[in-house]
Amino acid sequence: MNITKIRSVCIIDDDPIFIYGTKRIMKEVDFSDEIIVYNNGQDAIEGLQQITDNGKELPSIIFLDLNMPIMNGWEFLDHFTEKPNNNQEDILIYIISSSVDPRDIARIQDYDIVNNYILKPITIEDLHKILKNTGGFN
Repeated sequence: MNITKIRSVCIIDDDPIFIYGTKRIMKEVDFSDEIIVYNNGQDAIEGLQQITDNGKELPSIIFLDLNMPIMNGWEFLDHFTEKPNNNQEDILIYIISSSVDPRDIARIQDYDIVNNYILKPITIEDLHKILKNTGGFN
């Protein structure tokens, strides 16, 4: 299977063990050239704004946890979708969560930018599926 990897990916999560494990399997499957990590939605909004202000493109895939301190995933989505940026239409957001709350799954439908819901932990199969579905676009 010859799939191009993702140029840049972002993980927004406050769990260091999840982040470590996800980065490790991303490297194992050669998922992306760059992995940017933010520990809450507020840091992510500010960091992604800085990328846009510098004229660079945002990561094409964002893995977003819903339950975080300071600014949770829902608040991040609301802020992120309100702000214009360089390539928002090319970005796919995957909600990552340790719970399968039917209310969360229903609420995800309100956001066009959210592609799917992945149950923690992310597996190699999840990453392969994402690469296959995106065609590894840049």
